[in-house]
Amino acid sequence: MYKNPSNNRNEIILSDVRHTAVLIGDSQSEPLGSWPRGALGSLGYKVYSVARGGTGYVAATSSSGNYIDALQRGDWVLPYGTPPLIVVEGGGNDASHNASDEQITANANRLLAALKKRYPQAKLVMIGTLARGANAGGGRRTEVDALLGNIAAKAGAPFFSVGDWISKYQVAGDLVDGVHLNAAGHAKLTGVLAADMAAAGLSLQPGPRSAS
Repeated sequence: MYKNPSNNRNEIILSDVRHTAVLIGDSQSEPLGSWPRGALGSLGYKVYSVARGGTGYVAATSSSGNYIDALQRGDWVLPYGTPPLIVVEGGGNDASHNASDEQITANANRLLAALKKRYPQAKLVMIGTLARGANAGGGRRTEVDALLGNIAAKAGAPFFSVGDWISKYQVAGDLVDGVHLNAAGHAKLTGVLAADMAAAGLSLQPGPRSAS
């Protein structure tokens, strides 16, 4: 752990931060075999995750604030230096907690601004809210996915919409509780997300820039 004098925050020193993607998310990202983690690994990155189940842009738990509060309060610790990629996934808990569009938008914009200030040389990417399609019961989860897509577009961040992936990629049978995937489902969506991110030019590039 290192107390960074430039921002007065505790940061963790990683042995290979230049090849590490930072993953912020919820229970979709938290498991070691999760589809967001797996996709980033397939693209060549080591993954440093601060994903916490039950959290989101607005949603919080007793042990971790929502994304922007967790960052500001130090509920989780980000790396020192310049990771090449910062990925923010989520929105499902915000949907289930009936967070409003205004609340989600305000907190997402605060988070993106804070991350850009913290890591100005890093590529910032957003992954939306895993859901069934709008015509297959996606409901509020699909709506939040679309909202996050608009937020990402305004921020100039690449966005991967997953608000219909449960239906589109036929993984409903791989859900263990209607929301979370089993290992087979994670593996299926790992391949899909990895291909989409690679097509967007997000594979790890040789010799990413380090902090000056």
